Amino acid sequence: MAQHDFLPSLFTRGGELSRHPFSSMQGEIDRLFEAFGKSGGVFSRGKELGFAPSLDIAETATAIDVTVELPGCEAKDVEISATGRTLAIKGEKKSETESTDKDWHVTERSYGAFQRSIPVPFDIDPAKVEARFDKGVLKIHLPKPAEAVEGKKTIAIKGE
Repeated sequence: MAQHDFLPSLFTRGGELSRHPFSSMQGEIDRLFEAFGKSGGVFSRGKELGFAPSLDIAETATAIDVTVELPGCEAKDVEISATGRTLAIKGEKKSETESTDKDWHVTERSYGAFQRSIPVPFDIDPAKVEARFDKGVLKIHLPKPAEAVEGKKTIAIKGE
């Protein structure tokens, strides 16, 4: 990304010259955060695919719980997989049929394919993972293996 992309534009999205210096501030702030969001990170959002669901991750002594907001999706549209220490959630939020005879004023809802990858500090046992989907919310329960729960282990030192 070029450095000038982080500077405010003098033009509005439609190409017209902005009349007030703060008229497009919200758009510029959104553009700036979108630019930083595309760089990925530990919990990759996959925004470049079109739709990036929000999620919460909570940890207890015995498990990690992931909650994903997927309004408008159905369980059949979502796939969960585990590889080593990574939980992957992918799917598609399908667009509703839109009428082409309307002049749209605002379209903020997002549709399309999505993918989220979540690293965890232990190997995931897919047979023990529980997932529930209810009212557009996906809840995933990842039990920690015994060695992760027990924590520190003492190693005996053998003498001569």
